Amino acid sequence: MRNLIALTTLLFFASPSFGQILDPVKWEFASKQVSDNEFDLIFTAKIDNGWNIYTQFLEGDDGPVPTAFYFDEKEKHYSKVGKVDESPENKETKHDKIFDMEVAKFHKKATFTQRVKVTDGKPITGFLEFMTCDDSRCLPPAEVDFSFDIKITAGIDQSTDAISSEEKTEAAETTNAPPSTAIEPADNGILEPVKWSLEVQQETDGAYTLALKANIDKGWYIYSQFIEEEDGPEPTSVEFDEDPNVEVLGKTEEVSDHKVSGFDKVFQMNVTKYKGDVTFLQKIKVEDADKPVNGLVYFMTCDDSRCLPPTEVPFKVTLASLTTLVGDDAISDGNGIVVDNSGGTQIIKGQEANCGEVQEEKDKSLWGTFLLGVIGGLLALLTPCVWPMIPLTVSFFTKGAGNKSKGMFNAFMYGFYILLVYLLLSAPFHLLDSLNPDILNEISTNIWLNIFFFVIFIFFAFSFFGYYELTLPSSWLNKSSSAEGIGGAIGVFFMALTLALVSFSCTGPILGSLLAGTLSSSSGGNPATLLTAGMAGFGFALALPFGLFAAFPSWLNSMPKSGGWMTTVKVVLGFLELALALKFLSNADLVKHWGLLKIEPFLVLWIIIFVALGLYLFGKIRFPHDSPMKKIPIPRAILGIASFAFAIYLMTGFRYDDKAGSLKPLTLLSGLAPPVCYSMFYPCDCPQNLSCFKDFEEGMTYAKKVNKPVMIDFTGHACVNCRKMEETVWPEPSVYKLLDEDFVLISLYVDEKIELPEEEKVTVKLKSGKTRKLRYTGHRWQILQTENFNINTQPYYVLLSPDGTVLNHAVAYTPDVDEYANFLECGLNRFKELKAENQLLGDNQ
Repeated sequence: MRNLIALTTLLFFASPSFGQILDPVKWEFASKQVSDNEFDLIFTAKIDNGWNIYTQFLEGDDGPVPTAFYFDEKEKHYSKVGKVDESPENKETKHDKIFDMEVAKFHKKATFTQRVKVTDGKPITGFLEFMTCDDSRCLPPAEVDFSFDIKITAGIDQSTDAISSEEKTEAAETTNAPPSTAIEPADNGILEPVKWSLEVQQETDGAYTLALKANIDKGWYIYSQFIEEEDGPEPTSVEFDEDPNVEVLGKTEEVSDHKVSGFDKVFQMNVTKYKGDVTFLQKIKVEDADKPVNGLVYFMTCDDSRCLPPTEVPFKVTLASLTTLVGDDAISDGNGIVVDNSGGTQIIKGQEANCGEVQEEKDKSLWGTFLLGVIGGLLALLTPCVWPMIPLTVSFFTKGAGNKSKGMFNAFMYGFYILLVYLLLSAPFHLLDSLNPDILNEISTNIWLNIFFFVIFIFFAFSFFGYYELTLPSSWLNKSSSAEGIGGAIGVFFMALTLALVSFSCTGPILGSLLAGTLSSSSGGNPATLLTAGMAGFGFALALPFGLFAAFPSWLNSMPKSGGWMTTVKVVLGFLELALALKFLSNADLVKHWGLLKIEPFLVLWIIIFVALGLYLFGKIRFPHDSPMKKIPIPRAILGIASFAFAIYLMTGFRYDDKAGSLKPLTLLSGLAPPVCYSMFYPCDCPQNLSCFKDFEEGMTYAKKVNKPVMIDFTGHACVNCRKMEETVWPEPSVYKLLDEDFVLISLYVDEKIELPEEEKVTVKLKSGKTRKLRYTGHRWQILQTENFNINTQPYYVLLSPDGTVLNHAVAYTPDVDEYANFLECGLNRFKELKAENQLLGDNQ
């Protein structure tokens, strides 16, 4: 719930920032030994001026997100002693302007301490969550991973338990306690004092010698392979991936003119280390020199007062050409070959057939979202909060101005500012997307966010039914209204802002629908850009009549008068909000596999809603603002008949499809209703009863066995356009035959929330230089898609050979059946061509 509040706070309070990513809080981690088997884990937040983070202890769910610490509880080598303690330094409790409540928060610096009792020196890991705000805006809650390397030293004085933090530091130094290996921030950012290079030489006996050279900055050292003491530094090691093609000959040799042996101040022991440079030589022999050799060098570096965490640097060697790659270049080698973080198969580009690319899809999505926004704006115009304002406002401009041209200019500016206000509401979401390209995707599939949207849509629906009114704080309206008297362009802007605030009780639910719809859409473009397009359409439609009626004042005489029909519009919208609310509950249910809202109960609830809407339109159901009807207007009767007809259409969704082994999908509900395979009576594991794999490596292994091409289906449980493709395109004979007979289907759900095994919860380095902690299965598929194909929207379809070669250009949402069938045919033909050229695995079959 707090994350949802933070998101809402960001929407209203974050100022646009397109050229700068804000990072006002830096975390440092250190450990202090306080007894023979007890340590204090110290978390220090250094906070930029003007910013704050919040205490762990906040009451209620309506305020900011508290700082919280989560330890990997499955680890058995330590236990926590008490709770996380927070220092009172720089802590104050006062009224928070953003959340309008009393909260305790820290400024400049915050220190948190957790005491632990350990049984051995294994690392202690976990992550912390915090939220930071200044006086006018908040950044979204962030997670920071931590890892404490514990070095146990005997003989620590027990009395250190009760001394101050400064005395603890002195005690640790006097008792030779080892330093924390956390990175100490440098003035210029991330420390990287060791640079690696790699050369390879062929020997006369047919073997090869790899020379890994470390160039070390002045004042820094790396350590020998031969460190005897377990509580000392991490020794350097050269490791190779398990590969039957590679035979390692002998031990790794160390060559350097800058060898230093003796007492080390940091670890208080005798060690062998190197400064300046050192080369590690390793001989290997291979059966096939054309196959790449992969490995890594593992090392630790320290200066005289601090150490950086142990680091792995990958390398890749192609011995036939004596070419080498080190570091990030070994992950992406510039020729389109990218090592997949999800397994051993590499995605190989550069041999694609020139077909299958759909270039205009993003533009289509933008225009589609813009038109949806226009429709929403036109509906808002018909509500009691906006419609009566049109003639009053236009008359004010045309009659109150000194001349007609000035009045028209002000009216046009008024319309422009209405558009600008709604565009500005979408700006913070571009900041969210700049922080992490997957964050809006995460938002769209977040279980609690979807449940929040479900609840808020129910809340909006009953507001439209007339049980209560939605209003913004009166102080906002008063401040905006008082600014109207400034005059000129600024005064006109505040008049537009006042309209947006006054009409919120009617426009708020429609805007909420637009916000939820674009954030929950994972297809057809960047969600933040789609939201801006939708807001532009909404603002344009809302502003249009003010400009038109100012240009043609005589049209005002033909406007329908305000009346009860506007209440009818609101109630109809309320029923639609009620139906759409079930979509968001369904999203959460699909992601968590609760089984609460399968296709059958979903259809039953929608049937009830639209039957009730029909009864309302015919006057059989009334709400608080309705009065008895003597005669039903013709437009209302037509809508009532349409509601009953739609309810009958929904009933046809219970027909059984023998071919697919499930209920027949309803085209009009494709993407709104749960997939037909998510059924109480006719469940199926894959769409259209096709055979599919849900793990990349398992699917690729099977494809090699049967020697068939692969279609990777990057999809999502909450992906609307994915369901449309599966239920309207895949069943067509020209497509179904190819998927069923000629391809191995691998469906990868990027929003899958199945927790990974502990050994697979690793932090991976992305091509952007950032890192990402893998916690769920869906995280693996997100990275597989974004790192290899530079796109993070779904659906996205990629055709591969069994060895990972990309066969043609991938496509996204492609509702045209012939176009999609051509995409599959093109990839299949390319697979046959490459197979004939003996370039693929399995061509000897």
